Amino acid sequence: MTIRSVVIGVGHYLPDRVVENSEFEATLDTTDEWIRSRSGIERRHFAAPDQPTSDLAIRAARAALGNAGLTGADIDAIILATSTADLTFPSAATMVQGAIGMTGGFAFDVQAVCAGFVYALTTANALIQAGSARRVLVIGAETFSRIIDMTDRATCVLFGDGAGALILEAQEGTGSASDRGILATDLHSDGTLRDLLYVDGGVSTQSTGYLRMEGKEVFRHAVEKLAETAHAALGKIGLGADDVDWVVPHQANIRIIQSTARKLGVGMDRVVVTVQDHGNTSAASIPLALSVGVANGQIKRGELLVTEAIGGGLAWGAVVLRW
Repeated sequence: MTIRSVVIGVGHYLPDRVVENSEFEATLDTTDEWIRSRSGIERRHFAAPDQPTSDLAIRAARAALGNAGLTGADIDAIILATSTADLTFPSAATMVQGAIGMTGGFAFDVQAVCAGFVYALTTANALIQAGSARRVLVIGAETFSRIIDMTDRATCVLFGDGAGALILEAQEGTGSASDRGILATDLHSDGTLRDLLYVDGGVSTQSTGYLRMEGKEVFRHAVEKLAETAHAALGKIGLGADDVDWVVPHQANIRIIQSTARKLGVGMDRVVVTVQDHGNTSAASIPLALSVGVANGQIKRGELLVTEAIGGGLAWGAVVLRW
């Protein structure tokens, strides 16, 4: 008998404020056309000034619980991927735990920036396979609008706020690639590349800081490493690009998404793309795209998905799962 971590519910939340590209034209030397041509982004959502990351996460969690027909009491663990938690501590995950009525189990945050949700999925899968939890609520939630320098046109137009969530449940499988659930994972990081994408502040500096990025270098590493990690994850279960129904990538930049798809050998008709409406929501981008893909009727039960992401660290990885 093989235990698989099967998705039984999915949901997302986006803040009310929609920021179109044109808003940046008043304060920056940029245009809607410039932003679209370089990133594919048309708009993004910004959280309200009094709306913390945990609020977005709670709303996405409730949506996923509703989709699964469950309550907080049915959840054994919460893993929340975020780089923009409300407080230094406690974790935003425990705030979600309290809000959804989950009185037992455990909750914690994972911080791997844009790769955070892939790391969280991998961790949740390990907990389920170890027997430490039967149902795990996995969330990606970010308020990157709080850490972007609004005078830096190279970065501030790229990011947005949002949250996505899914629920994994332990179910018996056959041990073959035809099983539903998480089939393979592949994680990496390289701390020597940390200066390519980082925030220049933090607890030890007693400042929040702003996001800083070497865009061209991040682009180069992203295309190479995302294709490699996706191939590696598929190879662990003896599958290839032709077996994939949908690639659900980190939604950072349409050119990265397109270049990675070509390198993978997957047509864009098999790629879920939401970057135009959400921008880069870091750890929230993959669960947001999964939830939107299901809502739009793209992703269906039994289909094979590959999710892949790269972020500051640099940290990157991929997860193969059958929906």
